[in-house]
Amino acid sequence: MQASEAAPAKINLFLHVTGRRADGYHLLDSLVVFAAHGDVLQARAAPGLSLEIDGPFGGALQAEADNLVLRAARGLAAEAGIVPNAALRLTKNLPVASGIGGGSADAAAALRLLARLWNVAPASPALALALGADVPVCLSGRPTRMQGIGETLLPAPGLPDFGLVLVNLGVAVATPAVFRARAGGFTPPAALPAAWPDAAALAAGLAACVNDLEAPAIGLAPVIGEVLATLRAVPGSLLARMSGSGATCFALFASGAEAAAAAKNIRRQGWWTWGGGVADSAAAT
Repeated sequence: MQASEAAPAKINLFLHVTGRRADGYHLLDSLVVFAAHGDVLQARAAPGLSLEIDGPFGGALQAEADNLVLRAARGLAAEAGIVPNAALRLTKNLPVASGIGGGSADAAAALRLLARLWNVAPASPALALALGADVPVCLSGRPTRMQGIGETLLPAPGLPDFGLVLVNLGVAVATPAVFRARAGGFTPPAALPAAWPDAAALAAGLAACVNDLEAPAIGLAPVIGEVLATLRAVPGSLLARMSGSGATCFALFASGAEAAAAAKNIRRQGWWTWGGGVADSAAAT
């Protein structure tokens, strides 16, 4: 039997750096949603544990000796007290190291998929967090307010229908370098309503928030600023911002159809561009 699981792109609609722990980990406040597009992980029962990688961005991961998907598989098997037997295939549709949680989403997909394949208990929160700060929210796979170092997951406000355009310009910015380049103090947690009635209200509410990593990322890769300027100039664009630690940027639109049409009009040589709706959950395919 072969099964598959979606690993959708994670988008930080805002990201406040609210403090720093004594051990150096930064504390965050972020509203996370998932695009209706991402990587796909397949699994089937097989002796031993193996991983094949394909897809438009698969080549960037071929040299990795220990992919996060394999670490997730071994961690789940260890928790369940079983031998990790599965043949995995990852179709990499998302750019690597791009601020949209590709690796974390892949690891989360592995945890969900293999729990079903092996008929074992779901992965523990501790395992998810040990794999990476974004893995717990990606494991939830639904709109979530994420706080702490990624371990505190709260319900998101009610969200209206809206669309997203994603743009990655093919320039990687390392997360540690972005945090080191950040200047100034910390930003308080955002004040969010119980719900937003429509996409325009959502954009207006998000405009009162920030991504504290956007300015330092632009300092390291000024072309990110050019992408944001392009997105803000697109007709129908309600808000443009960088996601996570970059370098992927997004623009918010009134609908997925508007976003898909806009994405076709802003493609540039060397840019990865996608437009469409928001996923309600990281559902199995």
